[in-house]
Amino acid sequence: MSKIENCAVKMAGTGETALVFLHGYGCDSSMWHKVTPEFETRFKVITYDLMGYGRSEIEHYDRARYSTLDGHAEDLIDILDELDLVDVIAVGHSVSAMTVALAANSRPDLIAKTVMVCPSPSYMNEDGYTGGFEESDLLGLLDILEVNYLGWAADMAPAIMGTPDRPALGEKLTASFCQTDPDIAKHFARVTFLSDHREDVRKMAQPTLVIQCRDDILVPDTVRAWFDENLKRGKQVLLDATGHCPHMSFPEQTVAAISAFLHPAPQK
Repeated sequence: MSKIENCAVKMAGTGETALVFLHGYGCDSSMWHKVTPEFETRFKVITYDLMGYGRSEIEHYDRARYSTLDGHAEDLIDILDELDLVDVIAVGHSVSAMTVALAANSRPDLIAKTVMVCPSPSYMNEDGYTGGFEESDLLGLLDILEVNYLGWAADMAPAIMGTPDRPALGEKLTASFCQTDPDIAKHFARVTFLSDHREDVRKMAQPTLVIQCRDDILVPDTVRAWFDENLKRGKQVLLDATGHCPHMSFPEQTVAAISAFLHPAPQK
């Protein structure tokens, strides 16, 4: 079975240039449904479920392959190769922004531009870098997941969404977390929160848009400052939005930011 089938790839739109969207931790490709239709008249839009999530064939989830983000980056490369695409624009949310970075560094012929939505290259404070969490905090979080994943999901998903005035959004994210196979979720959490991809981001050569929000409990101001200093060809946009999932909670602003990056207004 091809990777296209394994990862439940969906395609829409009629444009010549392909725009591929990767979802974040605990989610699936449906989380982009308020964003992707806005690009279908100009691009070939591709969405898929990361292995282990959504409608992917979870029996193909190999703990060794996916013990780092390299396995997910290889999946992205395999999908684009199977579709015979080049010069793709890759959009990754949260941890998948780092997957996009890895794939872009490995195959610059495949990926021409990247968009990172609420990314962090490392969540851990170390070596003069402030990612937002001490190592003990992250290990404690992972211990909680091992003991009570569903309870953690119910508590954390609304906080991650960051829209207390619209509780339905937090409930939607909670439902997504709770639908995920707990063993896969625990495994991927360790990969997500203990990885350090600062050097991978520094190596990126593609033009890159970084979209961030206010009051994101996973991405502090120090991380935004780090991107400004370390991303060679990066442009960072701080939305007038809160939380960690603006493609779900503030889709119009997210679409506008991506559109402005892909089709910049002419200089006067």
